[in-house]
Amino acid sequence: MRILIIEDNRDILENVAQYLEGKGHVLDFAEDGITGLHLATVNAYDIIVLDLMLPGMDGLDVCRKLRKDAILNTPILMLTARDSLNDKLSGFEAGGDDYLVKPFALAELEARIKSLVRRLERQDPVVLRVADLEFDTSTIRITRGGQTIHLRPITRRILLMLMKNSHRVVSRSEIERAIWEENLPDGDSLRAHIYAIRNAIDKPFVQKLLHTVHGTGFRLCSSDEK
Repeated sequence: MRILIIEDNRDILENVAQYLEGKGHVLDFAEDGITGLHLATVNAYDIIVLDLMLPGMDGLDVCRKLRKDAILNTPILMLTARDSLNDKLSGFEAGGDDYLVKPFALAELEARIKSLVRRLERQDPVVLRVADLEFDTSTIRITRGGQTIHLRPITRRILLMLMKNSHRVVSRSEIERAIWEENLPDGDSLRAHIYAIRNAIDKPFVQKLLHTVHGTGFRLCSSDEK
């Protein structure tokens, strides 16, 4: 397995590395939240082991950004010295899949890792399709007509929302609430993201999929379904 360990304690890193690499696993390491977030979004891992107390950006924020902004569904095993129920609930609410309290046995760490990866493997992959546009939610890969499409995290989230609701028109306010919640950005950011989606999924192709319903919002569908 390829595993990302995000942990700022050097002693823990060395012990985990020696044990898991000795078991044949391939490891990448980050000692702060910002580096960990970057590695997790640019590389593909089977699982992420994430400490909650990190410099730069704490583990809960890293987890939220991976789930919400990057739409990453890679299993996340959280490590923490805090074992209260509220701490555990905060971790799960942020998007963590399991919780291991320090100090821990290395054999238990590997057992938890294997269990989480097996659980994900048993789940059927979800691929959303609108005409020849596909969004694989397990790998976050977007293609149209076999061509890979690259989008920034927020733009990708908007596209995902439109694909999930391709049977109806999605209003501007609904999209803005889902993406930015109460912290609406200045200016018309949504228009810029819609423009980016159009350029990526429609401009190179004959059939247009993203349609503006004036005065209402947007719908992602083939021309035959309008």
